[in-house]
Amino acid sequence: MEVNDLKERVIHLIESLLLEDPAYFLVWVKVKPGHIIRVYLDGDSGLPIQKCSYFNRKLYRAIEEAGWFPDGDFALEVSSPGVDEPLLLKRQYNKNIGRKVEVEMLDGTKKEGTLTTIAEADIIIEWTEGKGKKATQQQLLIPFEQIKSTIVQIQF
Repeated sequence: MEVNDLKERVIHLIESLLLEDPAYFLVWVKVKPGHIIRVYLDGDSGLPIQKCSYFNRKLYRAIEEAGWFPDGDFALEVSSPGVDEPLLLKRQYNKNIGRKVEVEMLDGTKKEGTLTTIAEADIIIEWTEGKGKKATQQQLLIPFEQIKSTIVQIQF
């Protein structure tokens, strides 16, 4: 089976499974040679490990029942994107409002700030410039079409 065809079939299966639980959504599917299928899901309030296991079992069973691999020669991994992965979907931006992000623009410039607003076509980030009495709040409106990547910055 062609890799792209397999990917499309997996996307169709997982999207039908996700209809049961609309708090979770598909971020992307990656298919590697050797029938290694990686499915990345996320949720509006995160993705607990129990839900990863649940969707893994359901998807595995659906693939087996579809008979795509009569010899069972495939591997399936279901997880959430790592913290170092860029945000890809508007729904991921929504769940990260209030968190510090680094936005890289298509022109290569980068800006760090707190993600405060997500609109249909853009986001707004805020940051403080200066110190003490000279500190001022800055805001920047960034159209989605100008964003190369946005990565949540982990705070300790």
